[in-house]
Amino acid sequence: MPAKDKFHDVVKAALEKDGWQITHDPLLLRIQGIADMYVDLGAEKLIAADR
Repeated sequence: MPAKDKFHDVVKAALEKDGWQITHDPLLLRIQGIADMYVDLGAEKLIAADR
């Protein structure tokens, strides 16, 4: 697992404050038969349309 840089917690807090849900910390991307990679954060934000 990779080390977190000095901005990791600041970015995570800013995303959460803006309404994003952190789903993975870190996010593992596995490419079948080729490689495993880590991304700092996995996040999602539900956006709904208003009428």
